[in-house]
Amino acid sequence: MLIVKNLNKSFGPFKAVSNFNLTIGREEFICLVGPDGAGKSTTLRILAGLEKPDSGEIELFGKKVVTFTSGLRTRIGYLPQNFSLYGDLTVEENLKFFAGLYGQHSPEELIKSLLEFTRLGPFKDRQADQLSGGMKQKLSLACTLVHQPELILLDEPTTGVDPVSRRDFWQILFSLQREGKSILMTTPYLDEAERATRVALMNQGQLLAFDTPEKLIASLPGKVLELVSPESRVIYQHLKTDRAFLDVQLRGDRVDFLVSKEYQEEILKKSLVDKNLSWEDLAEISPSLENVFIYLLKKENPGRENGDINGIGSHS
Repeated sequence: MLIVKNLNKSFGPFKAVSNFNLTIGREEFICLVGPDGAGKSTTLRILAGLEKPDSGEIELFGKKVVTFTSGLRTRIGYLPQNFSLYGDLTVEENLKFFAGLYGQHSPEELIKSLLEFTRLGPFKDRQADQLSGGMKQKLSLACTLVHQPELILLDEPTTGVDPVSRRDFWQILFSLQREGKSILMTTPYLDEAERATRVALMNQGQLLAFDTPEKLIASLPGKVLELVSPESRVIYQHLKTDRAFLDVQLRGDRVDFLVSKEYQEEILKKSLVDKNLSWEDLAEISPSLENVFIYLLKKENPGRENGDINGIGSHS
């Protein structure tokens, strides 16, 4: 369906995408994950034909792309972060407008199916400006699907969407996948990415890893210890720079420590006792994609201090 080889794109001295490689098969759901400024949006714009790469190859539907022809564009659906709906038009009128742009001259049945598919039927006569954030995203997706594309590119479609709408949105995406569509979606949320067929981890324009969520998590050369304490912030401040830990993350009243598989819990307990710090529980927990991403970042940049990554994390 899609093969990307050694893709590069710079804006002046800034390298937005660097030697980027990716493959997407039919009916695959790929999540491209990275913090703000990682190059995710630029990559999607290139794959949608809206940005020209400096170098690299793109193969779509079995053919090398020289230029994005109108015929090729009709096979791709692209939903940018700031999709422009017409606020004074109703839900149905927006769909008719975008159907007309794609040459759909008798789109009534298609629009009816999209309204049903996105559960927007009861709101078809409501102006777009009067919709909730989640419903606006559903309408934006419906407008992106109005020409029935085979490859769907989505740029952070669930950012800022409430949990219920986000769950509905994911169910719609899974339905599209079952219908044979291929989906490439960017997100800053690693917990969300765990639902995808495969996950591409990106930072500073480069691909750090690309595999199934299960294989990425299994590749982590260590274990995660979770400590529960009313003094979690103090513990985090005391231990975040301790090089015995591959990473330290503060999560409310909990602190997660990424350690080597050989690391003994008694060492951590002794360190806490020596500093007169108390805790309620300490146990090994299952690692997550976030642990994998942080480990890869530290591997790429050994001097990076333990702690949060700007613009990436989970919904919790």
